[in-house]
Amino acid sequence: MSTVPDLSVEIAGVRFRNPVILASGTVGYGEEFEGLIDLSRVGGISIKGTSLDPIEGSPAPRLFPTSSGMLNAVGLQNVGVERFMSEKMPFLRGSGCVVIVNVFGYSQDEYVAVVSRLNDCEGIDAYELNISCPNTEQGGMVFGTRADATRELVARVRERSDRPLFVKLSPNVTDIGEIAGAAQAGGADALTVANTYLAMAIDSETFRPRLKNVTGGLSGPSIRPITLRMVYETARAVRIPVIGLGGIASGSDAIEYLLAGASAIQVGTAHFEDPGVSVRIVGEIEQFMHRKGIRTVSEIVGGMRP
Repeated sequence: MSTVPDLSVEIAGVRFRNPVILASGTVGYGEEFEGLIDLSRVGGISIKGTSLDPIEGSPAPRLFPTSSGMLNAVGLQNVGVERFMSEKMPFLRGSGCVVIVNVFGYSQDEYVAVVSRLNDCEGIDAYELNISCPNTEQGGMVFGTRADATRELVARVRERSDRPLFVKLSPNVTDIGEIAGAAQAGGADALTVANTYLAMAIDSETFRPRLKNVTGGLSGPSIRPITLRMVYETARAVRIPVIGLGGIASGSDAIEYLLAGASAIQVGTAHFEDPGVSVRIVGEIEQFMHRKGIRTVSEIVGGMRP
């Protein structure tokens, strides 16, 4: 008699029902997908980035579909930490899945202030630091593009965090392993690899940029091979778990990331085409494990053969 595969994974002491997590910025606060997806069937959700104060976001147009993905310049629109706790957390507490709060700020003090405030909020399982934000203390330099800035920021937040700390890395760097090592040295419990790629598009008829901000973040199938390589390099550079994301739209895509060394994966842009894609991916991973006679997800992680 065949054994039912165990899809559960544990990252930094947090147990996920399965390795499929909804990526920040693509499913709002979860409640927007009510009636479209049963959150209790996925491993977790990383909610929309949360800042100290509300942010209206960038002017339109701020989304543009490409031939194999999407450009976005939403501008980190969110309700701010206070309204998040009072208005959004009640729904998330009853979602039935792990809740990860994506956190960002324009200075180290802002990151620390948001996490310190969230420490008092029940129902959160982990924090995910978005370190792809401009550091206003250092002339707009992005926190996650320099190892020393990454290590210093993570260390400061680690001191104040009462929960596991995941750090979401930027792919717009020369050596992802160096930045990953710096985040680990600062006290990160896990790494999310990676955020979107800086890109742009121009309307050749009007001579105008497709996005009001001119540039934006590229996501979707086109970035998967590049990010897969980054996950592989990161997993070899650090001792902490890696969560992979970038262009995942099927169980096969997810398995690739696991084989490259990811302990779990996140699904993002694919939700715009199919809101139920994450639940489908869970089923496809289970079918793959059953077909291969694999009992646990850990048997797949880092299993790429030479």
